[in-house]
Amino acid sequence: MMATEQIRLILIVALCVVSFLLWDAWQRDYGPKPPPPPTGAGQTVPDAASGSPASPGVDVPRAPEAPTTERTAAPSVGAGDGTAVPDRKIRVITDVLAVDIDTVGGTIASADLRSYPVSNDKPDEPFRLLDDTNPQSYFIAQSGLTGTPFAPNHHTRFESISDTYELADGADFVDVPLRWRSDDGVEVVRTYRFKRDDYLIDVRTGVVNGSEEAWRVAQYAQLQRGEPESEGGIFRTYTYTGGILSGPEKPYEKVDFSDMASQDVDRDVVGGWVAMIQHYFAAAWIPGSEDTNHYYSKSLPYDRFAIGVVGPVANVPPGGAEEFTLSLYVGPKIQERMQDVAPHLERTVDYGWLWLIAEPLFWLLSWIHGFVGNWGWAIIILTMLIKLAFFQLSATSYKSMARMRKLQPRIVALRERYTADKQRMNQAMMELYREEKINPLGGCLPILVQIPVFIALYWVLLESVELRQASFIGWLDDLSVHDPYFVLPIAMGLTMLIQQKLNPTPPDPMQARIMMALPFVFTFFFLFFPSGLVLYWFVNNVLSILQQWVITKKIVGDT
Repeated sequence: MMATEQIRLILIVALCVVSFLLWDAWQRDYGPKPPPPPTGAGQTVPDAASGSPASPGVDVPRAPEAPTTERTAAPSVGAGDGTAVPDRKIRVITDVLAVDIDTVGGTIASADLRSYPVSNDKPDEPFRLLDDTNPQSYFIAQSGLTGTPFAPNHHTRFESISDTYELADGADFVDVPLRWRSDDGVEVVRTYRFKRDDYLIDVRTGVVNGSEEAWRVAQYAQLQRGEPESEGGIFRTYTYTGGILSGPEKPYEKVDFSDMASQDVDRDVVGGWVAMIQHYFAAAWIPGSEDTNHYYSKSLPYDRFAIGVVGPVANVPPGGAEEFTLSLYVGPKIQERMQDVAPHLERTVDYGWLWLIAEPLFWLLSWIHGFVGNWGWAIIILTMLIKLAFFQLSATSYKSMARMRKLQPRIVALRERYTADKQRMNQAMMELYREEKINPLGGCLPILVQIPVFIALYWVLLESVELRQASFIGWLDDLSVHDPYFVLPIAMGLTMLIQQKLNPTPPDPMQARIMMALPFVFTFFFLFFPSGLVLYWFVNNVLSILQQWVITKKIVGDT
């Protein structure tokens, strides 16, 4: 292989990295803005507050035909057709959550994360994860009973003895009960339990059958949200927003909005969970781990989507009682918390296809942070450790580049001598490589080995909520957003220029111009990348320059 081909291979590797960054930053396809829903859409209830059957609508899933042996009927979803009534919201405040529960259906209509401000500029405004007021960020958690036309679902109005509940000082939890009673004596009490320093909400639904007929019902729960609009143009850093389904056979299965629009999920799974996730945050329904649960999804009007679960059927005889339980996680994607909630729930921290490498990197980064107490310095130390781990591979690459640099005058002379005879030029270059014991691929293969680690670390720094609004030094008060003064990306670009000077100059003028353009291309796109990512690239470049300079100085001498 001649020198030109070796340079071309290096160029391909560099362009692959650039292409990855461009793809990652490129805005996804634009879609039409969803029209605002009419007032009260999806919020229908029976004409009477109790006693009369709730209008089920077509967005209420049907109960399984048999408790666990037969397949659950596919849910059918729509807008409902009952009589609209004014909302009444119950406010629940804990140390970490501020939640609004709608008495219509007992729906979790909004959820503010009190420990996570919208931005550093608005420290007193908590981030709102669930929200039923904005069509562009519509996201709610619904639940109910299905199996009989009289069962209260998420269109049914419940009663509450209070409009406000707050976790008392010294208390470990606060319970929020909602009640519904039919004319023939069936009483349903749904109780939400909010715990201190916990984003997991326990939901218990008790059924007491005071009627003369048996009740055959199943519990269901679903997450409903609109597809968010793209933000940030071509400089938006893309992260996955959409549905997740987990079960023993597929612990982490993405069900994005296009999947829901084209085909319904219709599956029975033992245990499992279902979630809607976005950058840094998630909401997930977790049913019984021993039950055979039916999972479903549907496309809704107004560009909304639902994904949910129906539990097994229970037969409640006259005079009998039954209690259904499940849990709702609403909060940040903190791995150590989520792994205690349900198996594989921590996978919602979406590190992509390199998660097996990314998770140990995050563990190491967190371990370092436990000592230094600052995520910026933790990134620097982690970068140094990774550089140390690949020290020998990098040295091999830099030695190969240094030898190529030393041979550059002779390579240029061969190109000039055999300009009209490319075959003879290739033979002459191969003879030169054999004579000098140089492998033209020696500078590329070590770089290729390191690329998966670099990409995995990229996703760690991008996806970890711990870095959200984490300050470093001076003007860098949020490592999850771009440098407001562009100091760090410009410094990173300068380090790339220095690296270019240390590398052998491609003999082909066009290749040389392309290689020299790469630092400017990287700098341009890194201007709007999260500063934590740019910090990693900058430190890695500085360490690479030091190592490459020492090796080049030793092999080539003063140049």
